[in-house]
This record gives sequence, C-alpha cells and structure tokens, in this order.
Amino acid sequence: MKVTTERLSVNTHGAGDLRDITGSLQEALAKTGLQEGQLTVFVVGSTAALAMFEFEDGLIRDMQDLYERLAPRTKHYAHDDTWDDANGFSHVRAALQGQNVTIPFQAGKLLLGTWQQVVLAEFDNRQRQREIVLSFIGA
Repeated sequence: MKVTTERLSVNTHGAGDLRDITGSLQEALAKTGLQEGQLTVFVVGSTAALAMFEFEDGLIRDMQDLYERLAPRTKHYAHDDTWDDANGFSHVRAALQGQNVTIPFQAGKLLLGTWQQVVLAEFDNRQRQREIVLSFIGA
C-alpha cells in the first residue's frame, strides 16, 4: 500500500458558488500512478463543504435553493455576534453538508456513476481561495 497526499487550490466567488472538481480529482489520481484504492477529499475551512450530485444547471439551482431554505442568509445567527462577520449562515450550511468525501478507485479511475460529480460548495459571504487535500491510499 502506498499513501500519497496532494493539494488543489480553487478560487471561489462566495456564497452559492458550486464547482465541479471531478476532473481535477481524476487528473490527480492519474499522476499518482495508483490503480486501486481509495481517495479521501477534504476541503480546509469551516465555511465550505464537499458534496456529490449531478452537476447540471437545474440541480445546481435546486441545491442553492435548498441551502437558502435550510440556513437563510437573512436570518440572524448568534455566530455573527461573536465575530461581526455576517457569515453564520455559511458555517451552518458547511456543518450540515460536511467537509469530506471518500471515493474508491480501480484501474486508475474513480468509481463514480455517470451522473455523479464531486462538488466544492462555497458558503462564505466573500471570495475565497480554497485548499483541497487529496489523500490517496492504494496500490
């Protein structure tokens, strides 16, 4: 077994920005030379998350609407009183979604369904540069 750690950097446009990172993950896997194992993907930060869904315009809007209904931007959050940064909603959304996903791979390919993409969800109320840590375990 071999363990390899790589990093991706992704610039985002702030709350509501959803980015398909599947291609970048597959490229990173190809560079490792590993053929079979697991990839754990982790986004650093408490106001972003990772999700897996079909990355198409209608579902993107549906997901953005869901996040807004679950943790509206316009609601007051106690966290906002702590730091006066008005991003309590982004912390709540990220906590609900989660910061990591694990994907098996075989024959050097991620084992994802045809309509299954890995999506970086930016929830913060400003542009960010996100670091994504990729941990490959395999042979």
